[in-house]
Amino acid sequence: MRVRKMLFVMLAALVLISCGGTKQADVIKVGWFGALTGDQAVWGNNEYKTVQMLFEEMNAAGGIKVGDKTYKLEVIGYDNKGDAQEAVNVVRRLTSQDKVVAILGPNASGNAIPIAPILEAAKVPDIATVATNPKVTVLDGKVKPYNFRVCFIDPYQGAVAAGYAYDVLGARKAAVLYDVADDYSQGLREFFNQNFKAKGGQIVADESFKFGDVDFRPQLSKIKASNTDIIFMPYFFKEVALSANQARELGITQPMMGGDGWPSEQLISMGGAAVEGCYFVNHLDYEDPDVADYKARYKKKYGVDTELNGYLVHDAVLMLVEGLKIAGKVDGEALAKALEKVDFQGITGHVRIDPATHNPTGKDAAILKIINGQYVFQQKYAAK
Repeated sequence: MRVRKMLFVMLAALVLISCGGTKQADVIKVGWFGALTGDQAVWGNNEYKTVQMLFEEMNAAGGIKVGDKTYKLEVIGYDNKGDAQEAVNVVRRLTSQDKVVAILGPNASGNAIPIAPILEAAKVPDIATVATNPKVTVLDGKVKPYNFRVCFIDPYQGAVAAGYAYDVLGARKAAVLYDVADDYSQGLREFFNQNFKAKGGQIVADESFKFGDVDFRPQLSKIKASNTDIIFMPYFFKEVALSANQARELGITQPMMGGDGWPSEQLISMGGAAVEGCYFVNHLDYEDPDVADYKARYKKKYGVDTELNGYLVHDAVLMLVEGLKIAGKVDGEALAKALEKVDFQGITGHVRIDPATHNPTGKDAAILKIINGQYVFQQKYAAK
């Protein structure tokens, strides 16, 4: 009886050692959130799967070294359904319940902007992926201490679109159709208009719709009457496909142009011939040799091609790891300070964070054109 009792005590001790604090201390918990359901689920699923793949690869290679200790990475992901309030809810859960040291995502500016107070209270940094509105990291001229991003921002993207339309495509008159309910769309529209007019161009139509609308014909009829040279459409692929098809049905033949909310396989399948010959600003050239290895690994693991979001969250993961190494310890506050010092080569370009804005500096934009149902790289273009 005494032997059985001693054996029980020894087994209990072994369970405590294997399941308790020692093992947990060897794991870094990282949060991720984005749309796993709804219109933007194709992007959210792509992001989450990329993070899972990269963490698996790093863990299989032995983990990452932080200070004098080696850690494994664990991702805890939640669906925010593309909703701003749900974004607040899941970030609160990640920081208070799951005790993550950092968060990756989201891709949408409208979901990235409202989480700042929660991050600051918890001292947990967030690295947004394709959230390009300036207010994600800076508000009223003051940097948000725990908000970072790996992508270039809307003022630059809008300037690139306007410059390419005016300087390269030769447009002198531009029409704009935008989503009045979306921060991303409003921001791109503002910066495109500002830069196009600064170059000497004229905005001949400036029409809006609200997310959820499916009939764009009234706005498009006004755009057709404006005799524009180009139509700037700064919103997401589903609405782009719908509005492009309706534009062609109305007899509008001018080229259309957009931003990084366009690229998705669903744009091609839904837009078809209507989006042929159109242009958009992107964060990279999909055929760049620097992205080939990641593309191949993703395709091999999941059986489908990666989306734009995968490339950006890939570099967000690299940025996180680089920040942890600089910090030298697993601590959100120390990590936030370290992220201001990261300087590394990612697959989307060189990432050097500006401490005054928490944005990467000096990243080139890529102009792509839709030709025969393919995204064809035109050139790298820097706003002047």
